Amino acid sequence: MNTVSLDTLKENLTFTGDLYIGKNFVVLPHTVPVSKELIENLKTWNFEEFISEGSLSLGGDIGVSVGEHSDDKKDKNNNEVVNESLKKALENSKQGLGNSDKSRMEVVHSVYNEYMNYINSIFTHYVTHRKIDQTELSETVKELIVFIKDNRRFILRVTPSVEQRTKNFLVAHSMRTTVLAITIGLQEHLPLSKLIELGVACILHEIGMVRLPPQLYMSDRKFTPGEKAQVMTHPILGYNILKELDFPMSIQLGVLEHHEKENASGYPRQLSGEKIISYAKIISVACTFEAITAPRSYKDERSTFEAMVEMLKNANHQYDDAAIKALLYSVSLFPIGAYVFLKNGKVAEVTDVNPDNPKLPVVQLLLEKEKDGSPKTLQTNETDLAIVRVLSKKETDDVKASVEKMNALSEKNSSSQNVAKKVPESQPVQEQHQIQESKKNADGTEDIDISIFQ
Repeated sequence: MNTVSLDTLKENLTFTGDLYIGKNFVVLPHTVPVSKELIENLKTWNFEEFISEGSLSLGGDIGVSVGEHSDDKKDKNNNEVVNESLKKALENSKQGLGNSDKSRMEVVHSVYNEYMNYINSIFTHYVTHRKIDQTELSETVKELIVFIKDNRRFILRVTPSVEQRTKNFLVAHSMRTTVLAITIGLQEHLPLSKLIELGVACILHEIGMVRLPPQLYMSDRKFTPGEKAQVMTHPILGYNILKELDFPMSIQLGVLEHHEKENASGYPRQLSGEKIISYAKIISVACTFEAITAPRSYKDERSTFEAMVEMLKNANHQYDDAAIKALLYSVSLFPIGAYVFLKNGKVAEVTDVNPDNPKLPVVQLLLEKEKDGSPKTLQTNETDLAIVRVLSKKETDDVKASVEKMNALSEKNSSSQNVAKKVPESQPVQEQHQIQESKKNADGTEDIDISIFQ
């Protein structure tokens, strides 16, 4: 890391690495030019020193430090490496998914991370070259659609790490939102051509942010009215970017209108109902659900259950009912990946939906196996296997740590099946009782009216 002082920042200078305030706050992404406004804001906020993973570049707005052709070649090579890595991960997933949940989750997680890298390369290439390869992007989205369709109950359990979400906010948000949007589109039985357009629009729905000072969308303080108004221009900026690059009008409008609301309370044009393009309606639901469940520098994340409850309430009818219904039936009221406490005193992870009743998802009991060694999977009901509540974040973290510890111990002693069977009966059972006792009166079972969707 190199230390950079405020007095060395001059308008139009760029850096070969991100410029940080502290360890996580990116004040200037690499290759983005220093602006006069940024310098003035940093002076106003009394920031004097920064750190960077790279060095000063002298090539203007595309970050060229030695020669444009050499950096073009390097950038092209980087994109090719990312694309090849993604293709390899997808090919490996087709050949080696395996039968166990653990092996499939590992493969799906690997592919998910490669798609994150790919989206990062899209944003970076646009910032440095003002170009996006539409054909390549559409083909890549097509492969993602197939992958999500084949691995929906696994990919919905993947969550980006804290580091990925803080350092690569736009990338992590765009990826997670795209997975949710495509899942909704699949539930609505959209044809492949429309799913591809939806996926492309969703990956690029925040592209307008790259034309704003990064401290605006990475801030940990309350915006001034002027700053809030500036951030609210990002759909227009994104629309203009895609218009300049000659993307289809449907994709341009999907990006432009993703913050519009059914009740005309959104922006930038205060459209309502049928005036909003269907892609934007889906992206709006997926984007909002993701934002509620993601940590930000100014707020803690909320559980997926809390997010689903908020979406179902649909206060003042902000969101499209059909998109919310599709989300509900895709991930369930207790969304896939959530850890829940059952009426029988056991803890389980939600792993799939019940197509007949989104209130009663399929779950896997923790540390309990079938005779063949596969996870013990149960269909919840409204009696003995009812879901009492969703575990808090701390409880979930504690349970995950215990499971990892016990799985490691079980693998270490895998030569003896008897040892593996005895492990779950000790500490985890005790921990489950502790969870029950500490949360006897917690209200995690709010009666949500989903009758309009049945």
